[in-house]
Amino acid sequence: MSARSRNNVVLTGKEDGPVVMLAHGFGCDQNMWRLVTPTLAEEFRVVLFDHVGAGRSDLSAWQAERYAALDGYADDVLRICRELDLRQVVFVGHSVSAMIGVLAAIREPERFAKLILLTPSPRYVDDGDYRGGFSRADIEELLESLDSNYLGWSAAMAPVIMGNPDRPELGEELTNSFCRTDPRIARAFARTTFLSDNRADLAKVTVPTLVIECASDVIAPPQVGAFVHAQIPGSLLVTLDATGHCPQLSAPEATTQAIVSFASDWR
Repeated sequence: MSARSRNNVVLTGKEDGPVVMLAHGFGCDQNMWRLVTPTLAEEFRVVLFDHVGAGRSDLSAWQAERYAALDGYADDVLRICRELDLRQVVFVGHSVSAMIGVLAAIREPERFAKLILLTPSPRYVDDGDYRGGFSRADIEELLESLDSNYLGWSAAMAPVIMGNPDRPELGEELTNSFCRTDPRIARAFARTTFLSDNRADLAKVTVPTLVIECASDVIAPPQVGAFVHAQIPGSLLVTLDATGHCPQLSAPEATTQAIVSFASDWR
């Protein structure tokens, strides 16, 4: 099966423009980029896709063993790049896809011009002096709740992840996105996401990197963004005046501006 079909790859924007690849986070699909894509498409060749198990990807391609680690998703990103012969890619990874992009860029740095890590976290669980935002007990409770009642978990957690309680429609959208995901696959992806530890990988990144965080984000709090920035050599850090974990929906103009500014600077 082609990567294009397996991952529901969609190409838009300038055919001869620099390539920007947008990778969605847990429980989402490429539709989460719809508010930033039109502006990006004016200047860039935009590559959208769904991780296997999400959106309109081929669900039959999902394998528990392959996707038990983020490396399986990184391999998919590289397969897409090879199949479409993409080079000098500006990879924009949201949430868990930030670390997927890190892994892909470490393996084949020649494919990537830049990395943009949107609300990234290399480890969600606190560990010694490191503060990921959650205790081990917090994560175990979260995963147990997800296992026992996925739809209930989605309805409760989506508004928390999205933030912006004064804009309930955003939380409802994320809830609906979660609920469209196959619960079996979502449970496995959640375990892969929330138990991953990619802190040691950050120092291996050799391509120019921008870290974008939100001023208030319960999933990836400011100390996490500061850690990622400190660990990736030469990286830049931008803090958006935004709330929640999904600024491409809650603050699309500021998010787009940050992406375009960094992606357009080819020095």
